[in-house]
Amino acid sequence: MEPVLQAHRPLVVGVAAVAPLVACGVLSLFRDSVANTNAALGLVLLIVAAASTGIRTAGLVAALSSAACFDFFLTEPHNQFVITDRADIETAVLLMLVGVAVTEVALWGRRQQARASRERGYLDGVLSTAATVGAGRSSTRSLIDRVCEQIVDVLKIDRCRFDPGGGPVLATLDNDATMTYNGHPFDVGRLGLPTDSEIALVTRSGGVARGQFLLTAATRVVKPTPEQLRVAVALADQVGAALAASDHDAQPPGSTS
Repeated sequence: MEPVLQAHRPLVVGVAAVAPLVACGVLSLFRDSVANTNAALGLVLLIVAAASTGIRTAGLVAALSSAACFDFFLTEPHNQFVITDRADIETAVLLMLVGVAVTEVALWGRRQQARASRERGYLDGVLSTAATVGAGRSSTRSLIDRVCEQIVDVLKIDRCRFDPGGGPVLATLDNDATMTYNGHPFDVGRLGLPTDSEIALVTRSGGVARGQFLLTAATRVVKPTPEQLRVAVALADQVGAALAASDHDAQPPGSTS
């Protein structure tokens, strides 16, 4: 639903501006029977509806339009942008403040929902890969390719490749989802992933290195969250488990590792 609203953003903002105008115009016909406080509560509902679209401009425009129309239609002197009653002034100001607050709370809630949805998607990817490893339904090569695609998607990087040799690389994403660069701690949250070097993500099983994924983020600065980095490490370790199982299966009967 939200992508549809975003695609019709000008229309949504226009409706957010006009709805309070229509509502106040209708309420002005019943000034003697509808208290201004009740009218203001009705306008708050319109503001909440506009804010719930996830479009900040719509919520703010609805708040501004509500305050202006409340002033023009429902306060004395009527049909003028003048308010003489202190209570009405306070109500108009509160309409604006509530509109801004509701809009920001609604946007915060949507961001949290989107974050939870992304994290669930990351978890689903890890569980799916783990199930594939456990069931042995995929060749090691196709599993590595799949994990590379997932890491690229999770971290929003340019590309990923697997190096079975594990040669030295300037930047390393460690098993605890922290990063080192040239032997020193590197703050990914502040600086983003290094763009001047491939990033080594070692895949392990039972504490034994089984190769490494080499990550490239050269075209733009990306700042993955700690959760995203942990997901990438978990995905890499699934490949480590698959490689360990493959090595075990390849051993002749009676041999020891």
